[in-house]
Amino acid sequence: MLRAAAEPTRLRILALLSREELAVLELCRVLGQSQPRVSRHLKLLAEAGLVERFPDGAWVFYRLCGPGPARALADQALALISPQDAVLARDAERLAGVGEERSNQAAAYFADNAERWDEMRSLHTAEAAVEAAIVEAAGEGPFQKLVDLGSGTGRMLTLLGGRARAAIGLDLSRQMLNIARAQAAAAGLAACELRHGDILATGLPDGGADLVVVHQVLHYLADPAAAVAEAARLVAPGGRVLIIDFAPHDLEFLRAEHRHRRLGFSDHEMERWLAAAGLTDFETRALPPSAAGGLTVKIWGATRDAARVRLIA
Repeated sequence: MLRAAAEPTRLRILALLSREELAVLELCRVLGQSQPRVSRHLKLLAEAGLVERFPDGAWVFYRLCGPGPARALADQALALISPQDAVLARDAERLAGVGEERSNQAAAYFADNAERWDEMRSLHTAEAAVEAAIVEAAGEGPFQKLVDLGSGTGRMLTLLGGRARAAIGLDLSRQMLNIARAQAAAAGLAACELRHGDILATGLPDGGADLVVVHQVLHYLADPAAAVAEAARLVAPGGRVLIIDFAPHDLEFLRAEHRHRRLGFSDHEMERWLAAAGLTDFETRALPPSAAGGLTVKIWGATRDAARVRLIA
């Protein structure tokens, strides 16, 4: 592990992956090196157990390894680097540029498609069946506070908001928020607040919601695990997190045409993120597509254990 981490480029890769999971070509852009060379460095880091490799359709992503001796060594090595290191500072600037480019492309996509969003989403699978399953997974309520992260056109708010005494929806797209506000008003949701905000850093208080929903958002994100952690942070003891997204698939056109970054998520990956965020009582539901070649929608649910929180306190 020490030999793998000691080479300068590989140390730079570890520093970049400590910020977010990245595809090989994104690392090439930041490092300014060829794909074969970067792939060789990644192979050595993976063999040493310092990074994890996971294919996603035609792309391959890498992230730092999970908790354990290798992760402790990587974290310790990175902590010893000077914050003023010029090379890593330049890498961070380039990574920010890659992220900004992704964000601009996503913003343009959402702005162009805001009014057709529900129509486009309905192409994936039978929406009525998905919504019925979401209502069942959420439970009868009533909920003191519902938080919808990445609320889009506000469909989750209008679907579940009637069971909540208060609701908050966050989204980075102002066009989406305008539609969501109109939808919430038409549904008579007087206690529903729509905010412009980042679901990775909501600014909302810890444990303030008893239901947090993340609906068809994670596949757009560079760091979906961070969004899961933020959702978990917001949920109160005894409260519930619902994540709705796609099972793994190989429809590559969704990357280019619809700005999907990840082609679905496995149960193992999702449950690991939920467990790392301190949630328990995992439930998984699968809703197959209504037509061959479509997308399977998954609903993952988990709970903040009230008894365990009281014990820790």
